[in-house]
Amino acid sequence: MIKFHKKLSFLWWILFIITIKALPLNAKSIPCNLREYPNGYVCVCSKTNCDFLDENVDNPGESDIVIVTSSQAGLRFNVSKFSWPTSSTENFIIGDLVEKVPQVSLVGGFIGNLFGDLLDFLNQNQVNVNVDPTVKYQKVVGFGGAFTGAVSHNLDQLSPELQDLLYKSYYSRAGIGYNFMRIPIGGCDFDLQPWAYNENPQDDARLSNFSSLDPRDVELINKIKHLQDVSGNRNIKFLGSAWSSPIWMKTNNDWTGASSLKEEYYQTWADYHVRFIDLMAKSGVNLWGITTGNEPMNGVIGWLFVHFMSLGWTARPQAVWVADHLAPALRNSSYGNVKIFAGDDQRYTFPWWFNEMVDARPNVMNDLAGFAVHWYWDRFVPPLVLDTTHKTFTNKLILNTESSIGDKPLQTHGPILGSWARAEEYITAYLQDLQHSVNGWIDWNLLLDEQGGPNYVNNFVDSAVIVNKTADEAYKQPLFYAIGHFSRFITEDSVRIKVSSSDSHVEVVGFQRPDGRIVLVIYNKKEHAVKVVLNIPLRTAVNVAVPGKSIHSVIFFEKKSILNVLP
Repeated sequence: MIKFHKKLSFLWWILFIITIKALPLNAKSIPCNLREYPNGYVCVCSKTNCDFLDENVDNPGESDIVIVTSSQAGLRFNVSKFSWPTSSTENFIIGDLVEKVPQVSLVGGFIGNLFGDLLDFLNQNQVNVNVDPTVKYQKVVGFGGAFTGAVSHNLDQLSPELQDLLYKSYYSRAGIGYNFMRIPIGGCDFDLQPWAYNENPQDDARLSNFSSLDPRDVELINKIKHLQDVSGNRNIKFLGSAWSSPIWMKTNNDWTGASSLKEEYYQTWADYHVRFIDLMAKSGVNLWGITTGNEPMNGVIGWLFVHFMSLGWTARPQAVWVADHLAPALRNSSYGNVKIFAGDDQRYTFPWWFNEMVDARPNVMNDLAGFAVHWYWDRFVPPLVLDTTHKTFTNKLILNTESSIGDKPLQTHGPILGSWARAEEYITAYLQDLQHSVNGWIDWNLLLDEQGGPNYVNNFVDSAVIVNKTADEAYKQPLFYAIGHFSRFITEDSVRIKVSSSDSHVEVVGFQRPDGRIVLVIYNKKEHAVKVVLNIPLRTAVNVAVPGKSIHSVIFFEKKSILNVLP
């Protein structure tokens, strides 16, 4: 069977040369500098070279289709563009790397025989993807990552030229088009030490020592402004989250451990948030939203195994704090438009946490724009809890606000360079969340070092970009491209549409973008190739042969008729 797959890889390339209508990679794109490690491939960025997409790659005309592909075998944002077929018998091939094609002499009737073998194999491995743009679900607000103290520290170890290329890689349309950025309010676990504003004087309810930004946040703002200049992106939504108050506000007088906020400081903690928002705005960074605090259950039960900054909440006291203190403080300031997201914890808190909040303060939902969820325990809680939450609170956004991998006891801690398996976990999770009412996803650290840090508790994890300060290089992991297949092509205000796959091992999600184009993200998790048949109303069926372990962003215009006019 292994030999047959190698033969099939060769067949893809032969058929690609002979019959494919796809155009070569757009000249404005810059290809990946691929490097192999024991667990797979990374794309290497140096201060003089980094891979980028043509900014207009996803703007096909009404008669064209664009397919952007990444694969375990080493394709990274490989672009195929072809005209819509005139016959449902036409086949299009997404090829494997040229370097991996064996050099076999082509003699006699060899090609014809292999061609027949390939078509027979693909016909037996056909997957139907049905698209119905008339059925609509949630709207997407965007995708992004977090700019932590560790990220800022790592950037300082790189040349300015490489920093700029990484900013552009994340936040420009030539990169993966992020439009969200999560920033800590004070310190977080990915910092060089725990910290908060107004640590002294203690018991200072008036926050007399919180009149200016910490130098660390001043530096953060400088980097953010430069990022915006380099990427040309002025549409970044900033979401702030606090990990802990100053320890004198807490019942345990410590950064970590079992804790809660002392009731006499409920208003002070609300004022703290407004003060931060105000100082950031005066420095040129306007917060789009805040959460009610990072992972509040870490200070309730998580302290048994979590040793970084945390502030414990349960749902009912949090509702009191939001309804009686935080929301009024925002309304009475110049920042009443800043959105509040409750939860900011694992999926197992959905939806009971918010029902408990309503029981404590029936009007609290009037103060919330939505709910924040993290992905770390998703495998133990079905995604249906997200749909239940959406149905209960229909007008609220659901954002996944943190994800990283390599943190669990049985996992390799820190980065695994080139790991497609880790990318696959992200792909599966993004597909699942988007299929179940989630409106956006913010990944964790934008970049980490080769150890997966630094941070003050040695809690090392993986990241979409890993930097090597000694070589002045950055490695775009398969994770980076896994995220990019969603973030780059599913633009803000896209609306999810109904799609289905006839095979559970070929997953798909679909969106209609504001520009009228349809985007499908298709993942073939099988080891071998399949023929994906795209069935789209008013269009000829499209047959696309895709390799095993590959993800594809498919972009095309929906065809309209008098009887099929969408708003």
